Amino acid sequence: MTDQQFNGMYGSPEAQHRAGLRPHALMACAATAVLASLAACSPTDTPNEMQTPSGGGNRSAAVLAGPPPKNLGGTLARVLEPVLRDYDTRLAVAVLSLDDADREIASASYRGDAEFNTASVIKVNIVAALLLQAQDEGRGLTTEEQQAAEAMISTSDNDATNLLWRRIGRREGLKAANDRLGLSSTQGGSGARWGLTRTTAMDQVRLLRSVFTRGGADSASSRQGLNPASRAYIQELMGHIAEDQDWGVSAASSRWALKNGWLQRTTTGLWVINSIGQVELHGHRYLVSVLSSDNASMEDGVSLVERAVKAAIGAVSAHARQRLLGHATGSSDPRTAFERGGD
Repeated sequence: MTDQQFNGMYGSPEAQHRAGLRPHALMACAATAVLASLAACSPTDTPNEMQTPSGGGNRSAAVLAGPPPKNLGGTLARVLEPVLRDYDTRLAVAVLSLDDADREIASASYRGDAEFNTASVIKVNIVAALLLQAQDEGRGLTTEEQQAAEAMISTSDNDATNLLWRRIGRREGLKAANDRLGLSSTQGGSGARWGLTRTTAMDQVRLLRSVFTRGGADSASSRQGLNPASRAYIQELMGHIAEDQDWGVSAASSRWALKNGWLQRTTTGLWVINSIGQVELHGHRYLVSVLSSDNASMEDGVSLVERAVKAAIGAVSAHARQRLLGHATGSSDPRTAFERGGD
């Protein structure tokens, strides 16, 4: 199945509507609320693709943005290691607790470097760049821009993405926006190949932070970042999703806000499967990005991403509650809570 054929199964405008609840296996820490949206597809205009770098070894490595308390990055790496047991896949995960005063991003990457092709998760970044440009010009989005943005996120429409990719100035416009949003490791795809943008799980959480932060000193709330109206608009777009694209971050709870991306590489036949978004557990908000490549099939990739999301959010949620209580609440191995399916 080619990229274009697969995309046609998921990108019809008729599929756009408010997503319902999808049944998922319970995660360790019972999820109470998670806003959501998701949409994804592979770009139709990428006939000449780059070769994804091959994985390098099987050793796990935690990469941290500053020293999180009690080595949260190490904890994240430990709980994710069993997830990869049955896969020969590259994976990176990053998580941020928005209600943690430290505001540190914990991340872990496996089997190779930490850069991945975005596929359609780049569409959130494109909308953010478009809104920043509109802010600078002191205007709202045009009717054409609004329609394209809604189609691009809600049904992951590629024609709409092509239009807005050109509108923002392609990779140069994306870079200008990302310099303001604090994304330091994202390089736009060349020419029309927006789906081959390279990014890291850490940068995707930085992007989510620019959208979902409610206030404070983050770039999202500064004069250079997205203003409250722009953030609310992206959140609203990410709160609507075609029902048949309900997978990925939505595995963590019945409510979610997210965007997915998938792409079969013509050079290898293997799949890029990504999911980014916000989740809420026990009244606390978390941002999560899961990026993967070298998946044997889309089904395998979706399964891997969903297991990684549930494991990562469960571990970080348990870690946050342990910090709040000031002592360990049970086993020192966070996998115990995850595997038993509840508190």
